[in-house]
Amino acid sequence: MKKALDEAYFAFEKGEVPVGAVIVMNNQIIARGHNLTEQLNDVTAHAEMQAFTAASNFLGGKYLQECTLYVTLEPCQMCAGASYWTQIGKIVYGASDMQRGYSKLKTLLHPKTKAISGVREDECSQILKDFFLSKRNNN
Repeated sequence: MKKALDEAYFAFEKGEVPVGAVIVMNNQIIARGHNLTEQLNDVTAHAEMQAFTAASNFLGGKYLQECTLYVTLEPCQMCAGASYWTQIGKIVYGASDMQRGYSKLKTLLHPKTKAISGVREDECSQILKDFFLSKRNNN
């Protein structure tokens, strides 16, 4: 999760909502991503989506059954749906997203995907709070 937090800080520095993700296979990071929605002017450029694409390119295939996604914020409905199609083995996330998180919206993960929440939750929540506070203070 520390490496996913590093990605979130990269996003923060770019003025993006600070969400970071890494995908691990066999104890090796095979993909990284952070939000790029502002930079790419693309509402689908979430951290998880960036990481899914990078991991698929690295592996040469679209299925990630042997992989774990570490992400600083609970995946939204779109990212949870994409994770379903990748058949990712495990999702580990930090902060819950009470408004847009997949679990609140009743979006289902792939039946074989395991999910773990609350990992480094305080740190993952704090960077988001700091970001939105800085946005309010700059307006």
